[in-house]
Amino acid sequence: MREIIVMKNPMSTRLALFDLDNTLLAGDSDHAWGEFLITKKLVDEASHRKTNDEYYNDYRAGKLDVHAYVRFTITPILSLSPEERSDLHREFMDTFIQPMVLDKAQKLINSHKQASDCCIIITATNEYVTGPIAKIFNVHHLLATELKIDCGQFTGEILGIPCFREGKFERLKLWISSQTESYDLTASIFYSDSINDLPLLEKVTQAIAVDPDESLRQIAQTRNWEIISLR
Repeated sequence: MREIIVMKNPMSTRLALFDLDNTLLAGDSDHAWGEFLITKKLVDEASHRKTNDEYYNDYRAGKLDVHAYVRFTITPILSLSPEERSDLHREFMDTFIQPMVLDKAQKLINSHKQASDCCIIITATNEYVTGPIAKIFNVHHLLATELKIDCGQFTGEILGIPCFREGKFERLKLWISSQTESYDLTASIFYSDSINDLPLLEKVTQAIAVDPDESLRQIAQTRNWEIISLR
């Protein structure tokens, strides 16, 4: 992987933004969660896999109904206590996520941290699935699709703006405005594999396509964006 160099603005901290699924991970954590639920017999295997695959194909085609998908993802665990959800997720991490973690992805994040960049995973996948994954990569912040909670239980609905497509840029702007430290999108870099992230890729200083889907690859080649692999 060629070294990536960006000039820093001495008045602000550079943002290093990372998509998660199929960028830092060799797979999709949201889709993997559906497969994990099947192995735990918390859902019907045939119907859940069919619907899970359909949602994943919709995502790759850029036409996902993110609200419907979050309901589908979270509904099987709505009756579980926080402790039960935590135990379930630990098993998910061990069996499905750890094998997806890419060494080159961790090295890339570490190189940005050594350069004193603010490293943020920004992902459409919900915060329940992605929170422990972000801890593996030891980034400074996680921006994920947030979940509504009522009396300690998930409702299956999204809280606020989904961190998806245009929502990623909106969520990032809200986060920047809430910080006391100065961050500037004119000194920023974003790594992603997905055409769904085009709205944010177009806003940053340096857009990097990582093992991109075909739609993003074509745009990256047309616009002379760098294309790298972490596989």
